[in-house]
Amino acid sequence: MNNKEVSVLGLGSMGITIAQLFLDQGYKVTVWNRTAKKADALVAKGAVLARSAAEAVRAAGVTLMCVYDYRAADAILAMEGVAAAMDGRLLVQLTTGSPNDARDAELWAHRHGATYLEGAIQAAPDQMGRPDTPILMSGAQAVFHEAEPLLKVLAGGIVYLGEKASAAAAMDLATLSTIYGTLLGFMHGARIAEHEGFDVAEYGRIVAGIMPTFAAFLQHEGSVIQSGDFTISQSPMRISVEATQRILQTAQEAGINTEFPAFAAGLFKRADAAGLGGEEIAALIKLLRQ
Repeated sequence: MNNKEVSVLGLGSMGITIAQLFLDQGYKVTVWNRTAKKADALVAKGAVLARSAAEAVRAAGVTLMCVYDYRAADAILAMEGVAAAMDGRLLVQLTTGSPNDARDAELWAHRHGATYLEGAIQAAPDQMGRPDTPILMSGAQAVFHEAEPLLKVLAGGIVYLGEKASAAAAMDLATLSTIYGTLLGFMHGARIAEHEGFDVAEYGRIVAGIMPTFAAFLQHEGSVIQSGDFTISQSPMRISVEATQRILQTAQEAGINTEFPAFAAGLFKRADAAGLGGEEIAALIKLLRQ
């Protein structure tokens, strides 16, 4: 592949940023978007606007796609001439999707003679191109190594997760689960703060302060799960059984929403009933495996 040529399909905020980063590094960048006008600023800076998605794919050995979802991606790939144009090229799919989406996309690419990499961007557009910008990648190792210099234009914090195309999407969902679980707990905490008359901004600052310690704790619990040894090492399950029940009871007494603590307390209560109370908190995974 020509290492200084790339095509970008999709010019939302992220797609525009991706194309601009390549232009900044001296790449010949061909772009395509359903609404051609979105390419005007990039064309003014040297990008080439393709008349069709197929023309964009033919213009370079590597095509990066970043659109709203896989439904949009599949519609573009189904356009006239795109499948034929893929033969002998690399498709890097940066559209957010599920593990099944990634597996299907890789099969489609291979069926049409293309190689394939799946990526999950874990940053906002204005965070792209930095030494620590995180992107999860998966797909054939040889293909990844060949494409790595190009990918590093977008992010210095690339994590390669192996040959399974689905791995990047799966890990993206796993990390998002942590983020949303934390966010739900944070929102419930905000209601506690409001009810007790605390400054919610101050509550946010306190939470930010404990996050590095909490992150280290989660890393430890991940190692416990991987090891399979749930002997108490940092946090006995029983402490959390009591703590989540206390959060629920407080919400009930305060008359604030109980959905989050009821869910959390319910899980820990079931874990205790299953005989896991005397093990490390990570043993909750045993309940979730059932």
